[in-house]
Amino acid sequence: MNSTTVAPLPTISLVTPSFNQAQFLSATLESVLTQNYPFLEYVVVDGGSTDRSRELITAWAARLAWWCSEPDGGMYAALNKGFAHTHGEIMGWLNSDDLLLPGALRAVGEIFARFPEVQWLSSLALSTWTPTGSCVGVSIVEGFSRTAFFDGGYLPGGARLYAWIPQESTFWRRSLWGKSGGQIDASLKFAGDFALWARFYQHADLVGTPTPLGGFRTHPAQKSRAMDAYLAEARAVLAAARAHAAHRTNATRALLLRSRIAAMPGLRGACARCFGYPARRVVADASYGWRLENYHFL
Repeated sequence: MNSTTVAPLPTISLVTPSFNQAQFLSATLESVLTQNYPFLEYVVVDGGSTDRSRELITAWAARLAWWCSEPDGGMYAALNKGFAHTHGEIMGWLNSDDLLLPGALRAVGEIFARFPEVQWLSSLALSTWTPTGSCVGVSIVEGFSRTAFFDGGYLPGGARLYAWIPQESTFWRRSLWGKSGGQIDASLKFAGDFALWARFYQHADLVGTPTPLGGFRTHPAQKSRAMDAYLAEARAVLAAARAHAAHRTNATRALLLRSRIAAMPGLRGACARCFGYPARRVVADASYGWRLENYHFL
């Protein structure tokens, strides 16, 4: 499917929350601001750091739409504060230890401009980075699906774990943000991102793209290391979302996912077409434009 009328590139509002992350913050800011996307509204919300963070932010201040360095109520409260100072059509956030990959903002802007039906977008190519800035792996996600989300496919413990929905690579329209409550649940300490995805899925399907967008940096101090606490919050969010959607898992699909049949090369495609999850992805075409595809995956 191709869109014939392309709107102008949208303004992208990006927020970075930070607290005492000076060892990573400079690389994060540089990964955003050196992309030179022409319609970027970049906000940095520092929680009153006692390291060199304020100095690093000040060095880039002329290119920021807004910034502050003051105590706040934690990362999700900081994000809500930051987003309240933005106005762009497309939104996203980048943690102060993660990275945007080269060309990410241009790709995001072009995709949202070309396909007005895409409400939120994330990468199907997830890269992992070391504390010193080396990429040590790229994993490929088969797809994003509302049904797979409610089946638990993006949390450990389900019939199959496809991936985490990568927050550093996820962008959405402000209209979807508004319909979904216009804020992140700041009462959550760990899984505010997952709770936001659950609310988005009440209104729109997540579209994937094989284009790499963000880099997730691993290091000992990051919040995602508190995995048990994250999963407890996320599973409670998922249970409530399933109940709200009156979701029921397809028994045949669940059986296939737990069997070896769907993994057999000769049967996998047929099983996916008949029983797989519906998904959409935006891929680059031969003319360096973009094409929106429908497909199924198991």
